[in-house]
Amino acid sequence: MDELKSTMEEHMEQMADLVQKLTAELKSGFGPAFDNFMGFLHAIDWKEPWLLCLLGFHVLLLFTSFFTWRHVDFQMFLFLLALSGVCFAERLNTFLAEHWKSFASQNYFDPHGIFLSTLWLNPLLIIAMIILINTLFSLCYLIVQWKRAELRHRARLSHKKES
Repeated sequence: MDELKSTMEEHMEQMADLVQKLTAELKSGFGPAFDNFMGFLHAIDWKEPWLLCLLGFHVLLLFTSFFTWRHVDFQMFLFLLALSGVCFAERLNTFLAEHWKSFASQNYFDPHGIFLSTLWLNPLLIIAMIILINTLFSLCYLIVQWKRAELRHRARLSHKKES
């Protein structure tokens, strides 16, 4: 029994040590990532007209998705529009990397697509997720309405049978 107790205490000490190491790594790990992200944001010239138009496009698409939340067909159109923007991102990055001098002051479009992923794909994916969640809620609401109508219909039929 003492051997079991000592083994359990040893195991608990190892687990506590692992948790302490993990939390220390997480605390030190987010610092460099945050610094890299802030460096990325400061490297961008946010006064360029094409960037302002891109941000305006995302804000307009987001507001449109919020204001049309009851129109499921239009929401599906916006959803497909957002996902088609995601599908053509690689081609768009290649095209913009070749023609960046005509609209930008510096080449933001690296071969890995980090810039385009951050400022084009992520907002489109977030908007698509918002639309998808709204569509799922609408679907749940329709299922509840359908089931209520079915129960009312069954109640009417049973009431007719009784009379």
